[in-house]
Amino acid sequence: MMGGRRLQAIVAVLLAGLWGAALAIPHLGGEAWFLDRVEATMTDLRTLVRGVRKPPSSVLIVAVDDAFVREEGKYPVSRGTLARIIDGVARFSPKAVAVDVLLLDAGDEADDAALADALARNRSVIAGAAVFDADRQRLGPAGGGALDRVPIADRLALPLDLFAQRAAVGLVNVATDFGGTPRLVPMVFRASDRIEASFPLQAASVALNAEPAFEPGRMVLGDRAVPTDLGQRLPIGYYGPRGTIETVGAGALLAGTVDRGQVEGRIVVIGATVIGSGDVFPTPFDPVLPGVEVISTAISNLVAGDGLVRDARVRLADATVAVLLPMILVALLAWRRSLPGFAAMAVVMALWLTANFAFFAQGIWFSAALPIAAAIPPVIIYGADQLWLDRRRAQSFAVQNEILQHFQAPALRDWLAHDPGFLAEPVRQEAAIVFIDLSGFTAFSEVASAVAMRELLDDFYRLVEEEAQARSGVITSFMGDGAMIVFGLPQPTPGDPANALACAAALAARAKSWLAAQPASFAKRIGIKLGAHCGSIVASRLGGGRQQQITATGDTVNVASRLMEVAAQNGADVALSGDLYRAAGEALPAAGRLQGPLQAPIRGRSGTMTVWLWRGAQDMPAGA
Repeated sequence: MMGGRRLQAIVAVLLAGLWGAALAIPHLGGEAWFLDRVEATMTDLRTLVRGVRKPPSSVLIVAVDDAFVREEGKYPVSRGTLARIIDGVARFSPKAVAVDVLLLDAGDEADDAALADALARNRSVIAGAAVFDADRQRLGPAGGGALDRVPIADRLALPLDLFAQRAAVGLVNVATDFGGTPRLVPMVFRASDRIEASFPLQAASVALNAEPAFEPGRMVLGDRAVPTDLGQRLPIGYYGPRGTIETVGAGALLAGTVDRGQVEGRIVVIGATVIGSGDVFPTPFDPVLPGVEVISTAISNLVAGDGLVRDARVRLADATVAVLLPMILVALLAWRRSLPGFAAMAVVMALWLTANFAFFAQGIWFSAALPIAAAIPPVIIYGADQLWLDRRRAQSFAVQNEILQHFQAPALRDWLAHDPGFLAEPVRQEAAIVFIDLSGFTAFSEVASAVAMRELLDDFYRLVEEEAQARSGVITSFMGDGAMIVFGLPQPTPGDPANALACAAALAARAKSWLAAQPASFAKRIGIKLGAHCGSIVASRLGGGRQQQITATGDTVNVASRLMEVAAQNGADVALSGDLYRAAGEALPAAGRLQGPLQAPIRGRSGTMTVWLWRGAQDMPAGA
């Protein structure tokens, strides 16, 4: 059975690893969308535990906010106003000006010209957008190249040539999860046969005056290598809620209350934070973070290199954990389905969670959903299977135990349950022994049917058992048509001799009554004989390693057995030794007659021994 359970455990561990591998394969290819909900929740939790961080000073937001819109009297603000904002920023020598506004249609001719001139006078970036007909961004096919898996747009919404010819163009699209939270910013997009850079990448490239170079799993920008996820997408590392990245109002800028130190040498992102604009996203820190702050966060991550890291190596580590974690947990469950086993499982899970949170705090985005999804089902299924098997085994053991209880005296059964090592080594102790036998039964069995013999013996054994148990005796064996009863197991007591004597007398009386109630064909052929003695015995377990029996051996047992012959030879019900009579206090039930003492030879022993004979009342002559 242990070999079978070990094989089950090995198979369960291997299946757990295969389940983890089956989940890891789509994760490696970025196709584990079915884990997005759990991963999003765990990522938000880890982000909150990581806490609000101070962003680098490389980015400043100039916000077209509610106060400015009220002053202007309309939204969106005119392109002439945008031109004034750009020129106001340019006075303080920024590294780059990034305008997070879509300039798709022609407007007032003078305003458009003013805006085009303002863009041309500065290192500027303007926004475009990729259009995807599906709900999710469609990633390109894998092929091993640096630009494999980049999102494929169905079409592009680009600024008017009037503006596009005077500024770099970047696409503002982000990749959101099922809840709308931006998690990744694609660095490039593919549309037909052209590649377009993202808005954050263009802003960083213009500011650093460096062209990006793409390699599998990373992007090189100037002297910095930036790890990227599948499709050259950058995981966003949020700093905090709205306003965490330094923000000044466009009205304050135009009013001259913004000084040079706030702008000089920084990437300035101009965008709307108007509440009614609709350009807001839910994030871990803020349910309505303005889109311009999401974009600015991505630019800061690129320039400072403090974004989250989830590249091919991180995904491979995720896959390894997804295979090993369920195997370890199932192995621990197979090792011990008890407190130590569950404690070990809890320690492993705690260590993994701690490591996962610790790495996330350092900016490494290991998956939390994948190992959880890989570990929980195998543990639950294997645990439920083992629980069901254990219940079946318990039911089987209960049935076996109930059956085996019929083959062991209740007192010994209960004692062994409390002390399984009872009599593992032989013990010499004092005890009283009673033997009872049906004389003449062997001859009767030769002519009686098997059913008749079984029924008669069942009745006989029942009365022997009742009388023995009533006086704390233990039947160590039924021997065909007789039984051996020990008084002093599992432990000797001072009352053992008296109990043995009382039991012998009661057995004689009940056996006589039982015989008298049987058919004459049986009763006239059968008699009873009992022998009782006390002294030193050897209590032990006899038998091999797989089958044992608790019994008593020694001269005391042999003498008690031979005393049945003395009873039969003298026509008495019970022959008891003088030792037992004295140890019992020389007292017998009143309903009977004690004869003796007499000196009787004992077969197998030299000399004689003192013996007392006892007959029940029904055997006494009238008036005796």
